[in-house]
Amino acid sequence: MSLLVIEDASLRMAGRPLLDNASLRIDAGRRIGLVGRNGAGKSTLLRAIAGEIALDGGSIHLASGARMAQVRQEAPSGPSTLLETVLEGDPERLALLEEAETAAAGRLAEIHERLRTIGADSAPARAAAILAGLGFETAAQGRPVAEFSGGWRMRLALATALFAAPDLLLLDEPTNHLDLEATMWLEGWIARFPGACLIVSHDRGVLDRAVEAIAHLDQRRLSLTPGGYTEFVRIRTEQAMQRAHAAERIAAQRAHMQAFVDRFRAKATKARQAQSRLKALERLPVMESVIEDCATRFEFPEPQMLSPPILQLDRVDAGYPNRVVLRGVNLRIDMEDRIALLGANGNGKSTLAKLLAGRMEPLAGEMRRNAKLRVGYFAQHQAEELIPDETSVDHMARAMLRALPSAVRAQLARFGIDADRADTRTAQLSGGERARLLLALATRDAPQLLILDEPTNHLDIDARDALVRALAEFQGAVLLITHDPHLVELVADRLWLVADGTAKPYDGNLDDYRDLLAERARPVRSEAPTRRDDRRDRAQARVQTAPLRKQARDAEAAIARLSAERTKLEAKLADPALYVPSRTVEVTAANTRLAAIAREIDTAEMAWLEAEDALSQV
Repeated sequence: MSLLVIEDASLRMAGRPLLDNASLRIDAGRRIGLVGRNGAGKSTLLRAIAGEIALDGGSIHLASGARMAQVRQEAPSGPSTLLETVLEGDPERLALLEEAETAAAGRLAEIHERLRTIGADSAPARAAAILAGLGFETAAQGRPVAEFSGGWRMRLALATALFAAPDLLLLDEPTNHLDLEATMWLEGWIARFPGACLIVSHDRGVLDRAVEAIAHLDQRRLSLTPGGYTEFVRIRTEQAMQRAHAAERIAAQRAHMQAFVDRFRAKATKARQAQSRLKALERLPVMESVIEDCATRFEFPEPQMLSPPILQLDRVDAGYPNRVVLRGVNLRIDMEDRIALLGANGNGKSTLAKLLAGRMEPLAGEMRRNAKLRVGYFAQHQAEELIPDETSVDHMARAMLRALPSAVRAQLARFGIDADRADTRTAQLSGGERARLLLALATRDAPQLLILDEPTNHLDIDARDALVRALAEFQGAVLLITHDPHLVELVADRLWLVADGTAKPYDGNLDDYRDLLAERARPVRSEAPTRRDDRRDRAQARVQTAPLRKQARDAEAAIARLSAERTKLEAKLADPALYVPSRTVEVTAANTRLAAIAREIDTAEMAWLEAEDALSQV
C-alpha cells in the first residue's frame, strides 16, 4: 500500500523550475534515499511533502491517518531542556494544553477527552524513554539544548521526530552534524526504524547500508532504483552505456540515409527512393543526450617539498588556559602522510587540528615546525565568517593581496567556481558553493599540510569524488576530520585516535574501529560467553596483524605517490622545450630521480608482497 504518492508534481522557486511532472510512490515501511546534484531541489521537495510550500502543479498525497515528522539540516538549539524540546514534537498536545487554560466548561471537557485519547499524561515518561534509548542519561535530559554538541543535538532532533510516532520520517542531511561514531549509530538506527523514511543524503555509507532504494532527482524528474547507492551507480552507468551505444547506432543510420538522400535527391530515377529514405529518417527516434554535465574537478596547488618531519609534537598539552583538553601528545607528520582522526565529538579532534594549524599554542611540551611549512586549514564554522554582501572574488582578492585578478579567478576555478558564481554574493551561494570557496581560500598559498575539518558537509556526491581525486594527486600531507567513512577509506593510510584525553596512532583499520565501538556499546550481560570469547579472539588477532596491515598500507601509499611522481617526470622529459643547453642539469637531475623512483617502487612492491604473504599465512 502506498503511504506517500507524488504525482505529476511541478514546482518553481525564484523563477527556476525544480520539478516538472515528477512522480514517486513510497510504500509503508520503505526506506528511500533521495539524491541529486547540489541545487537540484531535494530539500525543497521535502518541504513540499511536509506541506510548507505549495506545488505549481500536480499533487502530493499522504495516506489517510498517517503521521509525518521531519528532521531538518539545522540541529535544534536554545535554552529549552532536552525533555521540553522533545515534548514540543507533539503540536496537538501543546495546542490542547494551551487552549485548556482559557476554554469554557463545555469545550474543556472535549479537550480533556482528547488529551486522554492521545495519552497526554504519559507523554513526559514516553519522551524520557525515547531520549534514554538514544543515549541521553536522566540527568542530561534536564540540561539546556545549547550545552550539547551538534551530534547530540541531531540525536535530539531524531528523538523529537520519534516522539510524534511518525509513519513517514523525512531526513535532510542527517549526518552533517554527526561525528563518525554517531554516523555509524545513525545507519543502524535507520535500518531498524519500522516506519518509512525519505532521506536526503550525500553520505555513501548511509545510502548503501541504511536504504532499500534510491530516488534520483535529475532534470526535474524523479526515478526510483532498487538497492543502495553502489547498485544505483552500477545500473545508471549501464543505462548510460546502452543509451550511448543506441545513439551511436542511430547516428550511423542517419548519416548513411542522409548521404543517400543528398546524393540522389536531384536524380529522377532515385527520387522515390530518396523520399522513402527521408520518411525513414523521420521515424528514427531522437535519443536524449547522453553527455553528462561537466565532471566536477578540484585541483590543489602543488606545494614546495620539505624534508621530514614537517611538524612534530613532543609531550604536548593542548587546550585552553582554564581547561586542558589533550595531554602528553607525541606525534609527527611527514610530507607524504594521509591521516584521519578518529574519536567522538568533544574528545579534542578540533582542538588538535587548531594546534597543528597554528591557531593555538601548546600549553606544555614542544611543537617543532619546519621553518618553511605552510598550512591550509579548512573548517565548516569558517562559513560563518564569510561576508554575505561580498562575492567570492572579493574574498579571494583580499586573501591574495598581491595577486593579479586573473590569478584570483584561477584559484577559484581550481574548485569549480566559474565566472558567474565568482561574482555572486556569498549570501546567495549554496552550502556546497560556500564550501568550495573555503577550500579555495585554504589552499591559496600552496600549503604543504592540509587540515580539513568536515570538508564534505554540503558537498554533493560528485564534489566529494572530486575532493578524493584531488587529495590523491596532492603532493603534501593531509590531516582529515570527517564523519564520512567512505572518505576515510579512500584517502587515509594512517589513523590517529583522539580519546581519553590524548591523541595517538591507531594500529587497526576502520573496520576494526567499528568493531571496537560495537563492542563498547553492547551490554556484556546480553551475550553468551562463547560469543564474547570469539570476538575477543578476533580482536586479539587483529591487534597481532596490525603491523603487517600497516606495512601493506604504507607500501601501497608509497607506490601510489611514487607512481604519480614518475608520471609527472616522464611528462616533463617528453617536452622538447626541456632539451636546450641551458637546461642540461635539469634533464640530468630528472633522469637520475626517475631511476631512483624505479628502485624505490621495486622496494615498496617487495614490502607489500611480504606483508600480504605474511597476512595470508595468518
